[in-house]
Amino acid sequence: MKLHNLKPAEGSTHKEKRIGRGEASGKGGTSTQGNKGGQSRAGYSRKNAFEGGQMPIQRRIPKRGFKNNNKIEYTVFNLGQIEKLQEKYAFSEFSVENLYINGLISKTASVKILATGELKSKLDFKVNAISQKAKSAIEALGGVVEILN
Repeated sequence: MKLHNLKPAEGSTHKEKRIGRGEASGKGGTSTQGNKGGQSRAGYSRKNAFEGGQMPIQRRIPKRGFKNNNKIEYTVFNLGQIEKLQEKYAFSEFSVENLYINGLISKTASVKILATGELKSKLDFKVNAISQKAKSAIEALGGVVEILN
């Protein structure tokens, strides 16, 4: 087999229609593009949400509210939940890394501790945010709280 002998498989290629090559071809004149307008011209491309001239949905529906780009979404843990997690996973310290390793949060999640429930065992915390009430409850048991950036 040589390069000059190579041919595509039988039936895999088709002859291109030669449009716009005179009236006798049957595909002359407007070359199957119709009469006038953007669609008959070179370089035309339909816009993504084009609805045939009807007012598009993104303009029909009113705008509501806004999205705060500076909002920080926290994964919240209550002291009662932490007590149960500590029994189940035997945490020596409650940190973002430990939670990620055990599959409880995603890698980029921020963690906040709230004071609902009761913590019975001493634990050290390395989290992104904590409520004052939860902090005082942890420190009353002898735990240390470190706030991460």
